[in-house]
Amino acid sequence: MNSGADSDKVRVEIEARDRYRIMWLAGIRELDLTQHCLKTFGECDRPHINTHQRRQTLHLPTAHPPVAWYLCALPIPWDWSRNAHLAFEYAPGQTWEGDALVRGLGVRLTNARPILSWGEHTVPLDAPMRRSKLHRTCRNWQFGWWLRLNRDVPDSPPLSAGDADANGPEQLTLA
Repeated sequence: MNSGADSDKVRVEIEARDRYRIMWLAGIRELDLTQHCLKTFGECDRPHINTHQRRQTLHLPTAHPPVAWYLCALPIPWDWSRNAHLAFEYAPGQTWEGDALVRGLGVRLTNARPILSWGEHTVPLDAPMRRSKLHRTCRNWQFGWWLRLNRDVPDSPPLSAGDADANGPEQLTLA
């Protein structure tokens, strides 16, 4: 039985039906649209995800929730078209179940709902960096623009070269 304190937590159940080299979840509070991949989200909340575990459940706090959460997973072998992505937000009482943009990563959300209908088409035509293939094809960056336009998420302070997280996920880019 759930206690009242736990019943409103966001529960994220992940089932990896494929193997993933990288998998992360970011609680987004700010944006750096000069960057792509995870760096698009500036300093963000980062609960631990085990890429070797086929099934796992995360419980996310709802006190002072981020604007949105973003789940990203890159398959083995890496293939851009099979990257898994799911953006979602806190929504008490709602549940959702489905694949994270591609088959292979199943997700069940409790007290959350997916954010849909974002993509390259939501990035303004005159957006800085839009002509850069690394940015234009990055789904994280595309979602960052959706957040900027629909949730008015603020800019993150610029990171100095020494602030990079050496233990964070690597950036994979289209060649």
